[in-house]
Amino acid sequence: MSMVADSLVIARRNLIRMTRIPEMVLFGVIQPVMFVVLFTFVFGGSMSIGGSTDPDVYKNFLMAGIFAQTVTFATAGSAAGIADDMQKGLVDRFRSLPMARGAVLTGRTVADLVQTCITLTVLAIVALIVGWRTGSAEPTNVGRVLGAFGLLLLLGYAFTWIGALIGLSVRTPEAATSGGIIWLFPVTFISNAFVDSSQMTPWLRHIAEWNPFSATVQACRELFGNPGVVQSDAWPMQHPVWASLIWSVLIVAIFRTLAVRKYRAAEG
Repeated sequence: MSMVADSLVIARRNLIRMTRIPEMVLFGVIQPVMFVVLFTFVFGGSMSIGGSTDPDVYKNFLMAGIFAQTVTFATAGSAAGIADDMQKGLVDRFRSLPMARGAVLTGRTVADLVQTCITLTVLAIVALIVGWRTGSAEPTNVGRVLGAFGLLLLLGYAFTWIGALIGLSVRTPEAATSGGIIWLFPVTFISNAFVDSSQMTPWLRHIAEWNPFSATVQACRELFGNPGVVQSDAWPMQHPVWASLIWSVLIVAIFRTLAVRKYRAAEG
C-alpha cells in the first residue's frame, strides 16, 4: 500500500506539471493527427488491402496501426522526462525521502499513461471525422471496442517502461529523446500496421508476425471489426488478443525490473 500511495503522489506531481506545460500535451496530439491525415489522404488510394485499393478500406485498415503507433511513441516522452529529472537533480531529492524506491518510476509511467489516454481519445475523434468506423468488415460491439482500446493502453504502458530504462541509461534529455524513438521505427514499420504483412518477403513476414506490436494491431482490427485481419499460421496472428496480453505483460515484467534495478544502482 505504501508503494501504491507513493506512486500516486509522483503521478500527481507529473500530471500537475503537464497542466503547467500544455504544449507537451498539444504536440503529443498533433503528431498522430498528422499521421492520420497524411496516411489516409496521401497513401489511401495506392495501398491494396485484400485485393482492394478503395481508400475507405485502407482508412479502416490503417487506424488500428495508427492507434498502436501513437501509444508506443509515448516511450520517447517517458525517456526524456526521466532523463530531465535526473539531470536537474530532482530524482536525487526523491531518493532522500522515505518513499518506495520504485515509486518514482511507477508514478512517472502512470502519469504518461494518463497523457496517452487523452491523446488516444482525441485521435479516435479525429479518426471518426475522417471516416473510420468500427464494424466496417465484421460485426462488433461496445465491449469489444473498449477491449481493443484497453489492449492499446496496456501496450503503451509496457513501452513506457522501456522508455524509463532508456531515460535512466543516458546523460541528457536530448539523448533520451533520440534513444527513445529511433528503435521504434523498425518496430512499428516492420509490422502489419501500415501494410498487409502477407505481401512481405517470407523472412520479413515472419519477423512482422512475431512482433509484439503486430499482435496488438491484429487484435485491435479483430475487435474493431475492421478489414485487414491477416490469415497466418503464426500463433500470435491466430490468437492476437492473447498474444497482445502476453507480450505486454512480459515487457512490463522485464523492463520494470531492469529499470528499478538501474535506478537503485544509480542511487548507490
